[in-house]
Parts: sequence; C-alpha cells; structure tokens
Amino acid sequence: MSPGDLLWLFFMFSALQPVLRQRFLEASRARLIARIERQRGSRVILLVHRQETMSILGFPVFRYIDVDDSEAVLRAIHLTDPEVPLDIVLHTPGGLVLASLQIARAIHKHKGKVTAVVPHYAMSGGTLIALAADEIVMSEYAVVGPVDPQVGQYAAASVLKAVSRKPIERVNDETLILADQAEKAIPQVRDAVRELLADKTPNDKADELARLLSEGTWTHDHPITYETARTFGLPVRSDIPSEFLDLMHLYPQPVRRQPGVEYLPERRRTENPLPPPER
Repeated sequence: MSPGDLLWLFFMFSALQPVLRQRFLEASRARLIARIERQRGSRVILLVHRQETMSILGFPVFRYIDVDDSEAVLRAIHLTDPEVPLDIVLHTPGGLVLASLQIARAIHKHKGKVTAVVPHYAMSGGTLIALAADEIVMSEYAVVGPVDPQVGQYAAASVLKAVSRKPIERVNDETLILADQAEKAIPQVRDAVRELLADKTPNDKADELARLLSEGTWTHDHPITYETARTFGLPVRSDIPSEFLDLMHLYPQPVRRQPGVEYLPERRRTENPLPPPER
C-alpha cells in the first residue's frame, strides 16, 4: 500500500469518525432507555437540548423546544396506551410557548401517571412541561425556572414596566407593539399555568403560583431549587433514580480542545481513599 493510499484511508476514517461516534451514542441511549422502561414499566420520553457536534467540521448546534419537538412527543404519547405511565426527562433551556404548551397539555391529559425527571435543569418552557406532570423528580442540585413570557429579546413584564415609566409620546412604535404583545402574553401564560396546576393544588394556591411564575417576579433565568419548589406546594421529590443520571452521560457536549471542567471520573468513597503518591 502506497503512502497516498494510507493518506486517503486516514482522511476517510477522520470523516467517518464523528458519524460512527454518533451511531454508538444513539445505540447506547436506546439500550439504556429500554432498560429503564423495563424496570419502571413506563414509556420514557427524553426532551434533551444540548450542543452536539453533528457535522464533520464539528460546529455545535444549539437546540430549544420547537414544534418538531412537540410533534415528536405527541407521536410518542399516541403510541402509548392511556394507562401506561410516562417518564419525561427534561434537560432544556426552554423554547417556544406554543410547543411547550402543546406538550404540557398532552401529558396533563394522559390517564397514566406522568413523572417529569429533571437531572440538571429545565427552564422556561421546560418548567411549564414539568408543572403538567403528576410528580417532578429532581436531582439534589437541579433547578427549574420562571415561565414568564418573552417578547422579542425582552421579558414581557419588563417591557410593560418600561412603557409605564415614560410619557406615551416618548415611546417609539416598536416598543408600543411589544407592549401590546406583552399585555396579551402574560395572562395567556398565567391562565395556562393555572390550568395545569388546578388538579394538584387548591384554587387559591394555583392562582398564587401562576402569578408568581408568569408575571416577572424574578429574572427569566432565576433558578428555583428543589427546596424552593417544595415550599410552593409542588409535587416534587429529590430521589432521582441513578439510571436517569447515567442517561445524561450519553448526551455529551461537543469536544473542546481545553475542557472547562476536568476530573478523574471514578467514584470516591471515604473507605477507599486515593493511595499516597509515590516518591
């Protein structure tokens, strides 16, 4: 074999390596999902949005909840008998209200028990979906977030507050249009949250939580921990099964030349400390 042939083989292997790695990840995910479904007797649906290196050149793809996701989740629910429990794993920064609310209403109407599993974070639209579940299982340090709507690149509540602080003649037309959208968006989301919580909490508590989560009480990225969610009266638990955490390892971030976090991936126990360094 000539050096030219070896060079071509090297380039072919380099081109195929990302594809083979992706196929291996997908097969590993499918095996672990099937194992969890057998153990729990449920349908497992994952809504995971991370950057994944999909192309040969390695450019990361950013994801959020969109109509493709809602269509896929609805198909999965349609393929599930009404009495079969659902485990929906949420790892997402959020996304479109339309898509998130479609998913939330679909799992809210499912007759079998629905468990929302949050290994790390489920913000915005992800929180809206979690609120629709019968039970939310979070890891100890996982967070959810407010569901206040955003118009353009601004929080709807902030747009209304900005407009209220200036004379109308000093507000430009674009801001007034955003304010009109904000006035409609906030009550729409508030009513949706109240609808999802109505059968889990008393009416007065559902109204209070709907206002708290949808009317801009905090910044949109404010983390709501397990302890805080529990004080709200939400049906949350912190004993997340280890299989779901293992599943998240199969959704890696793209490989970078210099990792921002690095550690030896072995479990450390008090009865099995590291050996002393050799001299």
